[in-house]
Amino acid sequence: MSYIPTILKEVETVLGQVEEGKLKEVAEQLVKAKRIFVVGEGRSGLMGKSFAMRLMHLGATVYVVGETITPSIEEGDLLVAISGSGTTKNVVWTAEKTGSLGCSVIAVSTNPESPLSAASTGLVHVPAATKYRRENELATIQPLGSLFDQCVHIVFDSICLQYSELKKVDHAEAFGRHSNLE
Repeated sequence: MSYIPTILKEVETVLGQVEEGKLKEVAEQLVKAKRIFVVGEGRSGLMGKSFAMRLMHLGATVYVVGETITPSIEEGDLLVAISGSGTTKNVVWTAEKTGSLGCSVIAVSTNPESPLSAASTGLVHVPAATKYRRENELATIQPLGSLFDQCVHIVFDSICLQYSELKKVDHAEAFGRHSNLE
């Protein structure tokens, strides 16, 4: 079996079902937000951190929940909460707390019926397989939530591209924010 073509086909199948218009809406919300906070656990959290990094390169004021330099969230801020299942306890709790403070929450999940989706003001539905392999999930050859995480990374890059166009941030400006301590 040739794994790379199979993985690419799986990713293409999932991404073909993601609403492009929703990604533009999210980019527009990010532009309007005073500050952006990102939360996720495990590999989904790593996808969130990569998203936060790219948003920083594009000029956003962005924080990762749980990091030592993350301030308290305030009115006008926005949280992006990532959980394939939509049931990850810390992610759901953070979304609920954020909502109780009057801030917007964008969920990124496979499950529109999840507690995370219920606690959110918006949803980016990424219909990939999760580690739970619920019966309505897409079949995959990959372990655990790999397919979800791969697709989320591309979804976030698409949002960042739209964000950069809205903010008129070109490559040179983004490169100027790239780390120079390496």
